Amino acid sequence: MLIVLDHQASEDEIDGVFAVARAHGLEVHRSDGTEHSILGLVGDCHSLSPQRFAGLPGVREVLRLSTPYRLACRAFHPEPSLVAVGDVTVGGPEVVLIAGPCAVESEEQIEAAATAVAAAGGRILRGGVFKPRTSPHEFRGLGEPGLRMLRGAADRHGLAVCTEVLGVEQIAAVSAYADLLQVGARNMQNFPLLDALGHASRPVLLKRGLSATIAEWLAAADYVLAAGNPHVILCERGIRTFETATRNTLDLSAVPVVKGLSHLPVVVDPSHAAGHRKLVPSLARAAVAVGADGLLVEIHPDPDHALSDGPQSLTAEEFAATANRCRMIAAALGRPLGGCHV
Repeated sequence: MLIVLDHQASEDEIDGVFAVARAHGLEVHRSDGTEHSILGLVGDCHSLSPQRFAGLPGVREVLRLSTPYRLACRAFHPEPSLVAVGDVTVGGPEVVLIAGPCAVESEEQIEAAATAVAAAGGRILRGGVFKPRTSPHEFRGLGEPGLRMLRGAADRHGLAVCTEVLGVEQIAAVSAYADLLQVGARNMQNFPLLDALGHASRPVLLKRGLSATIAEWLAAADYVLAAGNPHVILCERGIRTFETATRNTLDLSAVPVVKGLSHLPVVVDPSHAAGHRKLVPSLARAAVAVGADGLLVEIHPDPDHALSDGPQSLTAEEFAATANRCRMIAAALGRPLGGCHV
């Protein structure tokens, strides 16, 4: 249930609405817009009549939502949300480049990757240190030593850090090094993890699940939002279909669809969608063209000898060329890309 407040509602009147909602065991989330404020009521609202709130002082309108996501929807927060990742803002005019290797392998490797990311106009260095692999016999990351390598390389090049969290027990350690906590596709509906990230001090990058609908994806975001963390970035990374020519099928239509349904920023990962590096530049350009707020790209100084996802990783030169072409498309849309302004 959403309560639209009158633009002249006083804080005392708003406190009165909070009190009634909490008396019925509901949590209240407030969104302040340029025209009016909106209160989102979370909890069992089914037996509660909207008329209980409609007559309260300061209330303009009461809406009952039928969507499974109440806090991620535009009805609750009509204006786009801006998410700060270090000193980078995702969701604003700039198309943000996030890039780096699938996995941190060594000091030399992550330093070379950070150099390439910064040189191409990237703002955030990505790299996995806890790796969810299909087979337990594959390289599963360096753990905390990898976090130190990742943070050190990022700091030397003025980059923020994005890395994946696999479980609740990792949040504190990863938060000590990373600026953005990634939830991978396999964990999109790991509800205890989402709840815990709702109490974290870092923004969250939530990847779409392997076969998740858009509604399920947004409902997963609501878990983080409802627990108190408003800083969520959505990542479209392709979904599993019957097609075998690519690793996944990149759903580019999801970008404008989600932007119409939700206020949260949306970035695109063309690397996991393609599975082949020759396809990544085209998909990256298309993602910028349909309005993505950023790109999450895998690069590696020596992709053919990478310990993880080498076939889909770009070289430094390929990444620089891709960034430049994406920059031209962003400029045509009136947006800067990679810290370079139109």
